[in-house]
Amino acid sequence: MQKINFSASINAPKEKVWTCLWEIFHYNTWTSVFSEGSTVKTDNWKEGSKILFLDGNGQGMVSMVAANRPNEFMSFKHLGVVKDGVEDTSSEAVSAWAGLMENYSLSGENGNTVLSVEMECTDDFKEYFMKTWPVAFEKVKGLAEGTLKPVITVSAKINAPVSKVWEVWTKPEHIMQWNQASDDWHCPAATNDLKPGGKLSTTMAAKDGSFSFDFLCTYNEVKENELLHSTMDDGRDWKVIFKADADKTTVTERFEAESENSLELQHSGWQAILNNFKKHIESL
Repeated sequence: MQKINFSASINAPKEKVWTCLWEIFHYNTWTSVFSEGSTVKTDNWKEGSKILFLDGNGQGMVSMVAANRPNEFMSFKHLGVVKDGVEDTSSEAVSAWAGLMENYSLSGENGNTVLSVEMECTDDFKEYFMKTWPVAFEKVKGLAEGTLKPVITVSAKINAPVSKVWEVWTKPEHIMQWNQASDDWHCPAATNDLKPGGKLSTTMAAKDGSFSFDFLCTYNEVKENELLHSTMDDGRDWKVIFKADADKTTVTERFEAESENSLELQHSGWQAILNNFKKHIESL
């Protein structure tokens, strides 16, 4: 067993750094260093509660919040693993490392914060963490200092094969049918030049004519039935990932947040559009 330590000086108050560590959209952003799609299932980080740290495939660790002193200290005790939805806290493989601790400390004043992480790990993971933690710290620092945008993730499992999902996602005549968050909106126009350097353009409008706006992005990467990676007109990054599983497909979107609306509102709006896509394609 190894005990390793990391620290970083951040030009932001402790309250801001704390939020960037544990608010879910910020948390998902900086922990993507360890696993793309990383997230957590938690009872609001309540001290003494169980917590699940999960990767993009739903695998991960079962842990406990050992301590939570807001803006000062957070501690986790790792208990076991999650594999294929099953929690294992008692197998021989788990017993070799169960009980390892991971501690986060914040100190400082006058708007500057020192973030320190101390963690216990097995010998075979030391090299991995020595490489990844400094990168994760840079993301936390960027989030807290305002140089990095939080990344929001929405996802839906579609009851359709990936080839059909790709077609309905990318063809303008389909986009105009599903690209709205609620029944009082619609998408009266869409064009899609599906190639690197090509542009996607859509118009979203209130059906009563009271408001409309255009959405424009440029494709950086196009992998049929797998990935669309683009840059929005305002410079934000957007990825759409298509994961096939027999005759079903999981669609996951990851996009950099904008600053005008709350993270929760952006998440709910994009999720509503994705849910409408699912409803549309499954009705065909």
